[in-house]
Amino acid sequence: VQLQASGGGLVQHGGSLRLSCAASGRTLRNLDAAWFRQAPGKDREFVAAIRRNGGTTKYADSVKGRFTISRDISKNTVYLQMNSLKSEDTAIYYCAADSQTILSTLGSQRAYDYWGQGTQVTVSS
Repeated sequence: VQLQASGGGLVQHGGSLRLSCAASGRTLRNLDAAWFRQAPGKDREFVAAIRRNGGTTKYADSVKGRFTISRDISKNTVYLQMNSLKSEDTAIYYCAADSQTILSTLGSQRAYDYWGQGTQVTVSS
């Protein structure tokens, strides 16, 4: 499975961005997918996940109500719509996927074998 993340950039406080993660090698129908992020000097942290059934999502408390994870099976792509962006959202965002996660581990980095390259999101104050 190969994952290609895109959509990062520079945005003002309160603005919006949509990240994309295009998957190849396996259909998202058989993969759980997630977004993680890593801010300068900090550990990588969970942001959002969506299960292979497309009906179950999970979010970090810090992004609930502002970010939405979704997917388009026809494009085999996962999205992260980010609204009301804050300076603390500045980070490199990574998409990840795996075929063998379970519900309780959706937010754990160790649950994912496949990772895309990061895409930088910078929120200016």
